[in-house]
Amino acid sequence: MHHKPKVVFLCVHNSCRSQIAECLGNLLAADVFESYSAGSETKPQINPDAVRLMKKLYGVDMTRTQRSKTFEEIPEPDLVISMGCDVGCPYIGRAFDENWNLPDPTGQPDEAFLTTIQAIEKQVLALKEQLKGGEPQ
Repeated sequence: MHHKPKVVFLCVHNSCRSQIAECLGNLLAADVFESYSAGSETKPQINPDAVRLMKKLYGVDMTRTQRSKTFEEIPEPDLVISMGCDVGCPYIGRAFDENWNLPDPTGQPDEAFLTTIQAIEKQVLALKEQLKGGEPQ
């Protein structure tokens, strides 16, 4: 039985970039990998701008299926992807497989969010292709 790799998207606060990545992973690549997101600290809610724009762009309400959580609350991942740590990455006991170095759009205008969302979509699709190519080493 071919098991789908579990991919975890991490940022410091699991409220914006990592949530978008989890959402897009589920939306665009659920046939290839399972998506999870986490942070070293949590926020009481997912970033409202991210929620609003994801609803507008993809028709998905992240508040219904996702919440801010820490790394301890998710299954053991096969791949760990950092969203880009400007503040200091959560240490999770292992190295990151990739760092996407995406700026955090929190508090910025919609344009900044849209740029980040597009970048995440591109990365998610690239990851999907990469993982479809066979078992990750």
